[in-house]
Amino acid sequence: MAGCGAGESDAPPAPKTVFDHFEIKVGERTVRMQLAVREPEMQRGLMERTDLQPDEGMLFVYVRPQRMSFWMRNTPLPLDIGFFDAAGELREIYPLHPFDEKPMASHGTQLQFALEVNQGWFKSNGVRPGMKLDLKAVSAALEARGFELRRFGLAE
Repeated sequence: MAGCGAGESDAPPAPKTVFDHFEIKVGERTVRMQLAVREPEMQRGLMERTDLQPDEGMLFVYVRPQRMSFWMRNTPLPLDIGFFDAAGELREIYPLHPFDEKPMASHGTQLQFALEVNQGWFKSNGVRPGMKLDLKAVSAALEARGFELRRFGLAE
């Protein structure tokens, strides 16, 4: 019986992936978010997804604030995108239309997070510019994914 179960509890849990969901609030509303952090994850985004639950979305997390631009190549779902600054404040919201390859660029140049959700989600949930993304929950999700918070300017 030597070795049975040995070391099983000593191994650290495997880091979460882009396929895992994290409950993160925007204002008072909780969204089950997938985090797209690595370049291939961001490029893939929600492409080819045919359904998204009512309070589900994908959060794109950038290393530093910047101007953002998204398109809907190979994306059959009508979506809304919300752009947040480095402090987690929602600054802009735009509709995204299925398969539209025309880029939707942000007006702001100091944005660090983008949240894609079902089209109409922001309006139907009363989430509007000025409301905050829960950065503590985002930080916990990034750590669960195995990322260092300093890389994103989120270290305390």
